[in-house]
Amino acid sequence: MKAAPIFEAGNHRWWILYDQDEHRVIDSNVYVMESNGQSIILDPGGFEVFPQVFAALVEVVPPNSLKAAFVSHQDPDIASSLPLWHACNEQIQWHIPKLWDGFIRHYGALEAPLQDIPDEGGDMLIGGRRLEFIPAHYLHSSGNFHLYDPEAKVLFSGDVGAALLPPGHGAWVDRRDKSGRAFEEHITKAKYFHERWMPSNAAKKDWINRVCKLEIDYLCPQHGAIYSGDNVQRFFEWFDGLNVGTAINE
Repeated sequence: MKAAPIFEAGNHRWWILYDQDEHRVIDSNVYVMESNGQSIILDPGGFEVFPQVFAALVEVVPPNSLKAAFVSHQDPDIASSLPLWHACNEQIQWHIPKLWDGFIRHYGALEAPLQDIPDEGGDMLIGGRRLEFIPAHYLHSSGNFHLYDPEAKVLFSGDVGAALLPPGHGAWVDRRDKSGRAFEEHITKAKYFHERWMPSNAAKKDWINRVCKLEIDYLCPQHGAIYSGDNVQRFFEWFDGLNVGTAINE
């Protein structure tokens, strides 16, 4: 995996860890935020990719700076590496949806400190900076959250915005293209994923109404590439008009 910067302002930084050389498993992005020498890892990945994620992580932050981890929902590509991270650093505080507490413990490390996020969301401090847990229930998990950094204007959006891209893809939906053509090409690789994996148009509308009130410069999904600038609004408009939960009509 590779580490690439997303945002930097003084001692406040965001990175994406991305791009497996070969897709033995579904390709996943992992994000790291550092503030004042403390860091948090977001959806740290599955057991299978732990060595690659760890190797990319140490390029950008010392492993002992990790004070917290955020798990958006219960899927194995997000959280099955939990016992390996706990073995490396027992001080990591795991922030997880309350609904999935008992399920996530099946991955092991029963003694790991798990902090439940209530359904209505909440916030946390890392390195003196406040991060917000944004409810995203049923997108696609029944207990699901996104993470927002109001200072960096970064929204980690989990599976929302995901695209299934070929090996070797870049970290960004092309930021140089102001015409929207790069977005239109990219979003074709996201269409089926959202139609099939997102089950509820009502949940989609609720999420759009919620996040459109936020200032977002970077929309960072767990699969695919980052949306920035005009592509953030382009994605919101595209997703708003998309019919999801299509399996019941197949």
